[in-house]
Amino acid sequence: MYVHVGEDILVRTKDIVAIIDKDTVKTSQVVKEYLNGQNENIVHLAKGSFKSLVVTTDKIYYSPLASGTLKKRSSNLTVQEF
Repeated sequence: MYVHVGEDILVRTKDIVAIIDKDTVKTSQVVKEYLNGQNENIVHLAKGSFKSLVVTTDKIYYSPLASGTLKKRSSNLTVQEF
């Protein structure tokens, strides 16, 4: 199954490592340090301010969609996915 993370980008649900909300991204020193070392893997999907960060096995997406919305979309797995 795929999850729409913004700007016509679909990500396989099994490739998603974490969905992090905007407040955590802005306040967590650990997240900031991780992002500083990942500049070439970051994709900005939000035209303005982002609402969440989607970490996958190969890319990091700044998404205009809320983390709760992405969580709901990713949790609707079917048996065929496994």
